[in-house]
Amino acid sequence: MGILNTTPDSFSDGGSYVRKDIALRRIETMIEEGVDIIDVGGESTRPGAQAVSESEELVRVIPMVEAVVAAGKPVSIDTSKALVMQEAIRAGASMINDVRALQEEGALDAVAASDEVLICLMHMQGQPRSMQHNPHYDDVVTEVKSFLQQRVEVCQKVGINSDRICLDPGFGFGKTLQHNCELMKHLDSFKELNLPLLVGVSRKTMIGNILDADVNNRTNGSVVAAMYALTKGAKIVRVHDIKPTVEAVKLFCAFEQAK
Repeated sequence: MGILNTTPDSFSDGGSYVRKDIALRRIETMIEEGVDIIDVGGESTRPGAQAVSESEELVRVIPMVEAVVAAGKPVSIDTSKALVMQEAIRAGASMINDVRALQEEGALDAVAASDEVLICLMHMQGQPRSMQHNPHYDDVVTEVKSFLQQRVEVCQKVGINSDRICLDPGFGFGKTLQHNCELMKHLDSFKELNLPLLVGVSRKTMIGNILDADVNNRTNGSVVAAMYALTKGAKIVRVHDIKPTVEAVKLFCAFEQAK
């Protein structure tokens, strides 16, 4: 899953793809580099990020959703707003990627109203503006797993079948470095939920802290983290750096599939 942020303030590529012509060229490049699905976001969820209105988010993302669909690639919409979900589905989005796990008003109904759209439910402790102030867990793996299971059950009650759901532990969303490392080490324990797992750690602060690297020098770390997640059972990796990740995945699969 390739990341396309049409925002001025995302932590890594904020401002890079605000202009439509540049964003369209980025879509072409991502496809050339082997992306499987493009995740379009119009509101930053980095720590301290400011909220964006529905109208502004729609202006930012709908043209990009339409462009990805026209290019023949599946598109995911990274949003928590019901109206944005509805309009993105209407424009051809095949997945909703929601950091708030359909807890915002109307979001659950927006996904339930569609018979086919997929949903990624993510765990986040707190809200983007404050989630990193002082995150605390007694047992981060158990608590994250329990939250995701509860959200799955809520989805099933409104008719969203489990074959449309994937899960994201939410690395960096209300977690310390230690929490993130524990989640990664025990990622395979999420298999007991019997749903595909999406992992997004690309260029995140956890990688910067471990490697003492700024956001522009985290590609190698991001690829290694993505590959480690695959060995632990992840089915989708959400990344900024398409080509090196695709190459790493191809090698990984070739070795795994050898007799």
